[in-house]
Amino acid sequence: QVQLVESGGGLVQAGGSLRLSCAASGRTLSRYVMGWFRQAPGKEREFVAGVSWSGSIINYADSVKGRFTISRDNAKNTVYLEMNTLNAEDTAVYYCAAARGTSWYINDYDYWGQGTQVTVSS
Repeated sequence: QVQLVESGGGLVQAGGSLRLSCAASGRTLSRYVMGWFRQAPGKEREFVAGVSWSGSIINYADSVKGRFTISRDNAKNTVYLEMNTLNAEDTAVYYCAAARGTSWYINDYDYWGQGTQVTVSS
């Protein structure tokens, strides 16, 4: 069992930056592929970014490429999402999740955090 806790969300002006963290407990994160997803009001949860257990494979949604950076520190059992040049369309609840296999599909993720709210004011 893996417990995930996100932090770092908040209110930021358009063009600003935030860094989200996802701390894991229960099992070492190094066994899992980690992903960040988000869900805006009235919309389905969507993939944002993912990183393989070693960090060698990284994938981003087209909407965040060049602005967001995912990274992981297996020694600290933590995954990060650096978000730059934020805009109103990035407003959502952001979730981190863990998957046993390399996948960017939401249904393949087994463990989820409770989410952290990111609000971008225009």
